[in-house]
Amino acid sequence: MDNGMESMLDTYLYETNSLLDQLDEMLVADEKNGDFSSDDVNEIFRIMHTIKGSSAMMEFGSLATITHHIEDLFFYIRDKGIDSLNPEHKKELFNLMFRSEDYLRGEIAKVEEGSPLTENIDGFAKEINDFLKKISGTFVDGTEASSSEAGQSAVDDATDCPLPEDPEAECFLHVYLDEGVGMENLRAYMVVNALRECGIEFRYYPEDMESNSATSQKIIENGFFLAFTSQEDASQAEGVIRSQNHISSYELKSAPGKAEASSASVVSAPASNLDTAAVKAATPQMSASAPDTAPASPAAKSAVPQTHAPVKQSLISVNLMKLDSLMAIVGEIVITESMVTASPELQHLPRDSYDNFMKSGRQLRKLTDDLQDIAMSLRMVPISGVFQKMNRIVRDMKQSLNKDVRLTIVGEDTEVDKTIVDSIQDPIMHIVRNSMDHGIEETAEERIAAGKDPQGELILSASHTSSEVIISIADDGYGMDPDKLLAKARDKGLLTKPESEYSQKEALGLIMLPGFSTNEAVTEYSGRGVGMDVVRKNVESVGGTVTISSELGVGTTMTLKIPLTLAIVDGMKVVVGNSIFTIPISNIRQSFKVAPEEIILDEYGNEMVERMESFYPIVRLHDFYNLETEITSVEDGILLWVEASDRSYCLFVDELIGEQQVVVKPLPVFLSSFDLKNYGITGCTILGDGNISIILDILSLHTAAIENK
Repeated sequence: MDNGMESMLDTYLYETNSLLDQLDEMLVADEKNGDFSSDDVNEIFRIMHTIKGSSAMMEFGSLATITHHIEDLFFYIRDKGIDSLNPEHKKELFNLMFRSEDYLRGEIAKVEEGSPLTENIDGFAKEINDFLKKISGTFVDGTEASSSEAGQSAVDDATDCPLPEDPEAECFLHVYLDEGVGMENLRAYMVVNALRECGIEFRYYPEDMESNSATSQKIIENGFFLAFTSQEDASQAEGVIRSQNHISSYELKSAPGKAEASSASVVSAPASNLDTAAVKAATPQMSASAPDTAPASPAAKSAVPQTHAPVKQSLISVNLMKLDSLMAIVGEIVITESMVTASPELQHLPRDSYDNFMKSGRQLRKLTDDLQDIAMSLRMVPISGVFQKMNRIVRDMKQSLNKDVRLTIVGEDTEVDKTIVDSIQDPIMHIVRNSMDHGIEETAEERIAAGKDPQGELILSASHTSSEVIISIADDGYGMDPDKLLAKARDKGLLTKPESEYSQKEALGLIMLPGFSTNEAVTEYSGRGVGMDVVRKNVESVGGTVTISSELGVGTTMTLKIPLTLAIVDGMKVVVGNSIFTIPISNIRQSFKVAPEEIILDEYGNEMVERMESFYPIVRLHDFYNLETEITSVEDGILLWVEASDRSYCLFVDELIGEQQVVVKPLPVFLSSFDLKNYGITGCTILGDGNISIILDILSLHTAAIENK
């Protein structure tokens, strides 16, 4: 695939997925309200029109065909009004549209994977068409075949069909539809509406085609007519008709007593199941989509020309790889700026020259900080996209599990780095499913007996501090019993110490062990012992943490703490022997010096120090990493009180160098086999003097140095 086609495919996938996300939000919101709004009916029609056109252009036949059928359905609903459907029809429509969305997403996933698309779509297409027949009252029984034959015969005898009475007509277009398309009156009216939207002056016959299903048989036998007062209008209409769907043939005829029409023969329309005109209505980055307007009333036989002011685009989509490259360049600028301002040659400059240089250096630092902030903000996206998808999961599980649960979303405008958003979508989905499946009580009666609202509640919230995003998923269900969790873990052989030594927080954390499940039976959603361990792994892979709090009979809250970005961090440089380490500022609570008598030993001989009436373990970095240093006495070095998630301890280092913004670089691939991430090393950075500094992961360092000691 050349670069041009690859770029078009990327644009197609991005915009189609965005449209499907928009569709999903509308469907979930409308179903909660119990009805489609007229604006949403129009919007769904436009979404299908756009996906159909862009899919046709990309030659994705199954996607274009199905969206075309849905477009036909919503054309009818838009024309007749959503209130023309009874409550049962609306319920069927919601279910049909959710299945349609799932089908389209499945086909899009195949496009992304490079897999062949579904070939046999007749069954699903028929389901959509049958629903349209049901709501329109148009049923084609065993007469369909004979009607088709009659239509074909009528084409052959087109010249024998009398023209409509229209004294003002200069000429007519006599149009025939494909055999057996069904709902011929509505198909013909779609052609009429397409001409209206082009601003062409005309009249059409039968005049009541869109409101009278009985005209279908007339159209099958005799076609339908379009009357024009000028040859120019007729020629313009011909161009539109050539691009319409389900057109078998058309003929341009002069009105009786008028000059001969320029074309007096039957013209066959291109045999295509795709609306090629819709290609022009592809997504905004491919081409501008013509605005849709509501059809005029059947009484208004002449259409009113429409004009539309151009819409200025203020948003563009950018490939994430380009943003990654931009961040890499900004990172290099940050490093180079530090190298320039820290150059030892500057010490040889005269005092005035040095001061002037440093003044310029500070201005350069300000500009690089601004550039860095802007580059980082380009990657920030609202977490609402992830949160809104949970609406669909809750909706489907409510129906499947027969539970009455409402989803409350708080802080959906909170912004996170795009890479992190992609990484946390699956963990949030797992937690929501777990809460729905065996967090919320099984029946309303059970909740009432526990003194709760009959309707369960799931609260999804997000907020952020200066350095991290905090996401919580809370339910007001059963809650978790630490004793039962311990017993389950004991039965599975997952305990690493006596049960009596586990705190409540540690007991709750057992559910994130691989193979742990509290479900007695495997269900569609949970019980296989996979899920929460994957949640923790995915969250920790982006530098985050998962904590659990639960009260039996009250509910459970899962909290995810995620860094705002992974690219550039504020770090404190520390020295241990000949090595320089960088510790994220967000992990540092305090730095201080102590006297030897302030150090105490626990029962296992491990060093601890008191801070704010609590005792914290000490990790000597030179001992842990086996580094040579002359600073081994606590009074000669310095302690850093650090914390990550719910872990807090002190690091003993030789000295502090100072604070600096650093660009996080991944570790070289050849070091992967050493499993350094499990020993407190998360990456590295290049310092201003060109040296490499190891960036410490405070959480995994605690695990390696204290928990696994």
